[in-house]
This record gives sequence, C-alpha cells and structure tokens, in this order.
Amino acid sequence: MTLYLSCLLLVCIMPFLAKIPLAVAMHRHGGYDNALPREQQQSLKGFGARANAAHYNCFEAITYFAPAALVVLATSSVGTTHIALALSFVACRILYLFCYWYAWNTLRSVAFIAGLAISIALFITVM
Repeated sequence: MTLYLSCLLLVCIMPFLAKIPLAVAMHRHGGYDNALPREQQQSLKGFGARANAAHYNCFEAITYFAPAALVVLATSSVGTTHIALALSFVACRILYLFCYWYAWNTLRSVAFIAGLAISIALFITVM
C-alpha cells in the first residue's frame, strides 16, 4: 500500500518537479520574472515552450489519475495489480515529460495514451 500511495503522491507533486526545467528556461530568457511569470512563460520558444506545456500537463494528469487511484483506495482493494498500474502510470508520466522536453512527439502521444489507459484500467479493476 505504501508504494501505491507513494505513486499517488509523486503524481501530485510532479507538476512542481516539472517546473524546474521551466524555471531554468525562464532564467535563461532574461531572468526569472517573478512579477509576471505567466507572461514570461508565454513568450518562451523551443525547449522553454515545451517545458511550460509539460509543466501544465502534469496538473491535467492529476485530474484523471487521482480519482481512479482514490476509487481503488476507497474500495479497499489495493493489490499487486493496482500497484503495478500505479507504477506504470508514473513511468509513463516521466517518459511523457522527457518526450515533451526533447520534442519526441509520437512517443509522447503513446506515453499519454498509455497513462490514460492505465487510469481507466484502475477504475475497471474495482467494478
């Protein structure tokens, strides 16, 4: 169960970890503008723009993984299959970030679809 909860926690803090490459890109783009960071983020190109999109997508991923993970917890049915699915989701999301940062578009789409399918599978396992 601890590993399962660790995956849920990691997915929830992943947006903040994904902010690190974005902050570096912002710093390289005239210094980090703490007064208007979103305006600066919108002006980024290349890696910086991709880092920004990856950062925001991490928040979006929480909206479909967390409910599925919480349904499994609420039904007290965390088992090895659920843990494997949660670990797989985290792996897909890490792969997704690297794919976004380095413009590996097709593999990024595959990682996204796999993560979404894993979330759906978590729901299905408790039905």
